[in-house]
Amino acid sequence: MISLDSLWERGKTFLNVKYPIMCGAMTWISESSLVAAVSNAGAFGCLAGGNMEPEQLEKEIERTRALTDKPFAVNLITLAPNYPRHLEIAIRQKIPFIIFAAGIPKSSEIRRAKDSGAKVLAFAAAESIARKLIQRGADGLMLEGSEAGGHIGHVSLTILLQQVLFAVDEVPIFVAGGIGTGRLIPYMLLMGASGVQLGTRFVTTEECKAHPGFKAAFLKARARDAISTPQVGSELHVVAVRALRNKGMGRFTDLQMDLIQKRRAGGISQADAQYEVEKFWVGALRKAVVEGDVEYGSIMAGQSVGLVDRIVPLRDLIQNLVEEAEKELCRIRDRMQPL
Repeated sequence: MISLDSLWERGKTFLNVKYPIMCGAMTWISESSLVAAVSNAGAFGCLAGGNMEPEQLEKEIERTRALTDKPFAVNLITLAPNYPRHLEIAIRQKIPFIIFAAGIPKSSEIRRAKDSGAKVLAFAAAESIARKLIQRGADGLMLEGSEAGGHIGHVSLTILLQQVLFAVDEVPIFVAGGIGTGRLIPYMLLMGASGVQLGTRFVTTEECKAHPGFKAAFLKARARDAISTPQVGSELHVVAVRALRNKGMGRFTDLQMDLIQKRRAGGISQADAQYEVEKFWVGALRKAVVEGDVEYGSIMAGQSVGLVDRIVPLRDLIQNLVEEAEKELCRIRDRMQPL
């Protein structure tokens, strides 16, 4: 008989956890206390490197280790200015899992990470990228659909499942984007996923230190309120961000127009313009998460925000996800019985 334990055994073994349910790395949110709480509850926490000061990242790693002896990951943004130093810190600290995000890491970077004893995961947006990452030494892959919150790609999870999950079986694959209930988990596992990643749902836990106003915005929002940010032209190579619609969205449009005009007039370089775009989101996100400015800050959230209706203890969330998954698997087995 198919059981939940058997379906996600590969993910459990790979991550060395009770439940291969990952809490996504969310800047300003996935800090040491939340990461440790997730790992202590039997799931898998991911510390968000973002572009924080290297010294701060090292402190966050040390704080996480002081709060848990369970496995966790450090998520590194390959496009962040502080990325090279972040990678050095993760290697020196012998982090058990390193997740490369927002770009394709070099073979040498993956090799250095693995030589430190870490297992390496990276995000794949197509089968060709998945195979390139595996060739370079990645131990596991992440598939994140555009339904997710924060910086996103352009492809939905349902397409990524068919393009990548159905085509690649050499390494464990963890899926994310739009997953908000435990009922969906067994379907992902039956299709071949080794585990799942959620982000938005973990924001509305008691252990999350985000501002109460930030959490309140999640509780009020509907799925359609989590929109992908507009891109003015193609000159700035803007990476889409999914967040709740507010006045800050308008400011971002104005910023793009201003930067494009300055670049055309020779008043700013392409690199500096790109930096200003990312600086906007770093500052806007802090305004919302830390200061509670939900009018002009960035309320990054996935479309699963429409499935959130209350703030719960983190352990209750994980337990509910597992119980929902088990009940749904029972329903699947019943439907599979011959009439």
